[in-house]
Order: sequence, then structure tokens, then C-alpha cells
Amino acid sequence: MRFYPPLKKEKEATMLDEISLDDLSKNKHSEKGFKLPLPAIAEGKNRSGRRFKEKTILSYISHQGSSFWLTNSVLLGSELKLTIDLPSNLSKEKNLKLIIMGKVAFVEASNRECSKERVSLHFENKYIIKANV
Repeated sequence: MRFYPPLKKEKEATMLDEISLDDLSKNKHSEKGFKLPLPAIAEGKNRSGRRFKEKTILSYISHQGSSFWLTNSVLLGSELKLTIDLPSNLSKEKNLKLIIMGKVAFVEASNRECSKERVSLHFENKYIIKANV
């Protein structure tokens, strides 16, 4: 297991429920992120306070956060743990996983009839890369 130093802290919002996609798109600093499907597992507590562990696919990831769909409904500001399967070309010997914590910054209900919600997570500044043994 390797520990990496904290990511550079950017100015953080004081009220998580005031953050929206419009606010993020108006940010004058262009943020580089990836729009590619990465398998992940999200863990945390749902709206009723019950712990859950759910497979998902990241639709977007950057150094500040990520977006993905969940069946479990979560509250703004709640803490989630993401375990992300990293692409195999990053390591010849082992499957690597990125483990990172974050707080729910945005929740959007689906327009479709499915019961999933799109969740945007703002990462904390510590993360772990671990080999899958």
C-alpha cells in the first residue's frame, strides 16, 4: 500500500448544498478531467442512515471530484468512499485501485423512469493507491 501526499487544496465552498453544475461550469479555472467509464464501488450511508456498498461506473473524474449514478439515495454533504479500478496499463504486475473519500456536493434525479440518481462527489485531499492482491 502506498500513501501519497495531499492534493493541493483549492478554495472550498462553505455550503455544499449551494454547489451546482452551473456553478462548476462557470469556474474561470479550466479543470481537466476524464469522461471515460471507470468501474468503481461507492460505500457510505443512504438517506435512511443504512450503510450500503454499490457497484457503479464513473462518468467523469478529475483531481477535485467525480460523477456517477447510484440506486441508493444519498444526502448532500454525506461522506462516501470510492474504490476505483484503475486501467490495467498503469501497472504491468498488479491490478491497482484508487481509494478516495469525498463529500456529496450535488444530487440530480434521473429524468428517465429508472430510480438512479447522478451524484457528484467533491474529493477530500487524501487518497490511497492499493494493489489488488
